[in-house]
Amino acid sequence: MSSLDDTVNIQEVGGKLLTAIYVALRSMRLYPVENVQVQQLIDDLQGQVVALLESDEGAFDLNISGDFFFLNETRLRLDLSNFSTFGNLASVLTSHGIGEVNVAPGVESEEWASFLALLLGDPGDEPLPAFLDALSQTSAEHIDVRPLVESQEPELVERDALVEAKGTYAQSVRVAKDVLTGVRLGKAVNARKVKRAVQGIVDQVLDNESSMVTMTTLRGFDEYTFTHSVNVCIFSVVIGQRLGFTKLQLYELGLGALLHDIGKMRVDTEIINKAGGLTEEEWTQLKEHPTEGLLLLFDMGGFAELPFRQMLIAYEHHMKIDLSGYPQNERTRELGLFSKIVAVADGFDAGTSVRSYQYEPWPPDEVLKEMRDNPRRGFDQLIVKALITSTGVYPVGTLVILDTHELAVVSKTHSEVEHLHRPMVKVISDGKGGPLETPVTVDLSLGERTIVRTTDAQKYGIRVSDYLI
Repeated sequence: MSSLDDTVNIQEVGGKLLTAIYVALRSMRLYPVENVQVQQLIDDLQGQVVALLESDEGAFDLNISGDFFFLNETRLRLDLSNFSTFGNLASVLTSHGIGEVNVAPGVESEEWASFLALLLGDPGDEPLPAFLDALSQTSAEHIDVRPLVESQEPELVERDALVEAKGTYAQSVRVAKDVLTGVRLGKAVNARKVKRAVQGIVDQVLDNESSMVTMTTLRGFDEYTFTHSVNVCIFSVVIGQRLGFTKLQLYELGLGALLHDIGKMRVDTEIINKAGGLTEEEWTQLKEHPTEGLLLLFDMGGFAELPFRQMLIAYEHHMKIDLSGYPQNERTRELGLFSKIVAVADGFDAGTSVRSYQYEPWPPDEVLKEMRDNPRRGFDQLIVKALITSTGVYPVGTLVILDTHELAVVSKTHSEVEHLHRPMVKVISDGKGGPLETPVTVDLSLGERTIVRTTDAQKYGIRVSDYLI
């Protein structure tokens, strides 16, 4: 059994190795191999390789499954910082039919230069045979490759769904970042790009809802504004699907959800990013963002007609069902269904996220309970229940303690109502608290284990997305 330190080291070394390969490869696209910068990057790559070979790992294998990499059978974790690196490098390798790269002790910098140069070539009609033939004629005798392995095993099918969801999520975050940053800078919004992002989310939720919900666990504090917009879009579409919306209605809902906080781009960034509580004056300014959002959407070009539904969502999503929220109303109004859905999605994601003024997020099950049981929160109870039927009592990403004293991360919920409290989990430690080298997937609906209680992942220094994505 490996220790937690060993696992962390593999993740760190593996991430640096892939980054070094990708950076050297990208540089060689621009400059000849003799270029000083290229030579330095290849030497840096060689340094990472030597460090790995001199460790207990010895020779090593890099395996590819979709956009996922495995270093000596340990899957390298994805986060927002390495999405593009992992994805682009996997794309280059698989275009040549390569599913595995084997590296033996004794490899030299010159061998990496030859190997990377071949990766930059045209794959052709029979990519792997041509690559192997070309590789055999170089000095790269310590680098070998093997073909992609096609399999329809359930685990790999699920992994393929995660790969597709990962791409959709990453693209959506990029679009949200471009749009919201552009609005703050006074730039025009590319409405077509926004529409495509929402359509991608709707399609992915309809095709494999659980894979897209899993992506919402991939939260980064620095990227909160953008990931929050995408997560609210995902949860809103999930709720809409539960309520029987058509695909067109889901798209309209998702578009409003993605843009629900666009008005915050008219609020001082020091207020948005302030650590700690807001002053009364700052809070007053923050409460203007729904009105600012409505006005921004009113003036936004690129739509065939004015986005009335999306304007209402931006304006109403903090009003609460009894209208005690904000903006305040002088006359009675009936909140729109779309606004009430986005309010629930917004509340759930905000409550489970680390924000500038919330360093300790609540466990997901406690957030759901608070939303369901505390009327002062102002959420529509039918919509909260619709969310719970999707997330289960213990949403994906919840860290739980089992009756065996093992720690586990909820990885998937059951669609059957009777099993909402018995999800699929990945057991990550034994009964004594020792981390497992490979997490074990367990279906709690079989009755062999039960959840005793939830716990705080930050307390254990655990990032739950590492075990899910």
